[in-house]
Amino acid sequence: MNNEQLLALRHSASHIMAQAIKTLFPDVKFAIGPAISTGFYYDLDMEHKLSADDFAAIEKEMRKIIAKDYKFVKSVISRQEALDLMKDQPYKIELIENLPKDENIYIYTQGDFTDLCAGPHVQSTGCVKAFKLMSVAGAYWRGDEKNKMLQRIYGTAFESQEELDAYILQLEEAKKRDHRKLGVELELYTLMDEGPGFPFFLPNGVILRNELESFWRKEHIKNGYCEIKTPIMLNEELWHRSGHWDHYKDNMYFSQIDEKTYALKPMNCPGSILVYKMRPRSYRELPLRLSEMGIVHRHENSGNLHGLMRVRCFTQDDAHIYVAQDQIRDELTRVIKLIDNIYQIFGFKYNIELSTRPKDSMGTDEQWAAATNGLKEALTLNNLEYEINEGDGAFYGPKIDFHLHDSIGRVWQCGTIQLDFLMPERFELEYVKPDGTKGVPVMIHRVVFGSVERFIGILTEHFAANFPTWLAPTQVAVLPISEKHVAYAEQIKDKLALAGIRAKVDTSNEKFGKKLRNSIQNKIPYSIIVGDSELNEQKITVRARKTEKQQSMSLEEFIAKLEEEIKSKTIEPQVIV
Repeated sequence: MNNEQLLALRHSASHIMAQAIKTLFPDVKFAIGPAISTGFYYDLDMEHKLSADDFAAIEKEMRKIIAKDYKFVKSVISRQEALDLMKDQPYKIELIENLPKDENIYIYTQGDFTDLCAGPHVQSTGCVKAFKLMSVAGAYWRGDEKNKMLQRIYGTAFESQEELDAYILQLEEAKKRDHRKLGVELELYTLMDEGPGFPFFLPNGVILRNELESFWRKEHIKNGYCEIKTPIMLNEELWHRSGHWDHYKDNMYFSQIDEKTYALKPMNCPGSILVYKMRPRSYRELPLRLSEMGIVHRHENSGNLHGLMRVRCFTQDDAHIYVAQDQIRDELTRVIKLIDNIYQIFGFKYNIELSTRPKDSMGTDEQWAAATNGLKEALTLNNLEYEINEGDGAFYGPKIDFHLHDSIGRVWQCGTIQLDFLMPERFELEYVKPDGTKGVPVMIHRVVFGSVERFIGILTEHFAANFPTWLAPTQVAVLPISEKHVAYAEQIKDKLALAGIRAKVDTSNEKFGKKLRNSIQNKIPYSIIVGDSELNEQKITVRARKTEKQQSMSLEEFIAKLEEEIKSKTIEPQVIV
């Protein structure tokens, strides 16, 4: 079953669920019920407050509807017929009234249930064989906080029971890996009511973040990038020039300074452009690669916020590359290779989408065609397979999206490469060509992590917080068996610190077994056990996080092996063989 067929199956399941709910709760008012990538949902307005306790009854009614194998019958009706049909459904009435006057109105009927819908659906209710209701949440009508809060009931459906069972197992594993839970338990990051959508990074999380950013900087220096830092707030006129005012204003935050309007930047590109524009540029400077770990702010509805995955303030690992026309192909290849190399470090596989022109966009058809064809050519030259994602490009240019596959099979959109002919033109960027005439550079926007915060959330779930040693906030726990071993344990920690290794001594009064369990629960890659034999022989016993194996060695040997593991950025601990 391909993706379109699966969406049709899930869309059909949402209608079956709606019919079942209508049978059980006749007063229900329906809003919308689409298929989504993980299943389907329906937004409802009703007196009864739904909970998981209602799922068994709803699923029982759904199975009755499926057993009757009702055909999904599509009809085209007039606007007035639709208004009459949905007279008791105020949300459907609003949807109808907002449709263009000349647009066809479609309905689907199964049995005695009819819904406003353009489809698609499967042939009949009997085609939906494997489904499950998942959860209930609140959702504002039309996603607007000024509107009424509705009840949203989520479900999922698959072609077979085996696929559904596998998905449920994946969800159970995902719960164990939830970065929101692990982030708090391991004191990496947290979110507070005083700043919804604005994450707080704790000491352990700052270490993790600093290691990631340090790695990023070294890779970019090797690839010829210069790092800049631009202000987080710039004046209104700039955002008019960039096009953000017309195409992105609803996602921005504003402030008044000296009776003038300023905006917190939602993107780093206009600041980078101002750096480029600060003085004349020569063709000898191109490609000019300007990277930036830039903090951006974007307004998100509270219902969309989700841990580190969807926040209102985040850091983009941006770069903006200014190239001549004849440098586009080689520079795109260079960017693709950089992104691939970085993802390989974390063990990520990925698939690629080419996102094309959205409805709300700037520029001419010719500019969009040139940019889109440039990205297609780069992908083809690098023998990369890709799918077209129609209409999901940025408002200023098409983009290549990298979708990472994590260790339990989930997919996350992270890296992007955007080819932009428009902003250089809007900002009148120039460079002096070899013949002395003026040329307009082309701009490549790109991120690798996407958002540092979101990438940390993804890594937390990908590794279940068992971070590779080079990223782990604490790399070694030194565990003295008793009080008389503490002094030697402290000496070990000091020598590790001199070698740049992050270590802590557990000086608590807990029994040794509890100390070891704490080290494992805190996801520390290595534990050093210090007892009588280690003290007498001036050696250490090392235990790796993911194994019960223990190995005796000198501290010098351990440090040498650990330094090599950290340098090579291996994913699995390597010291014990």
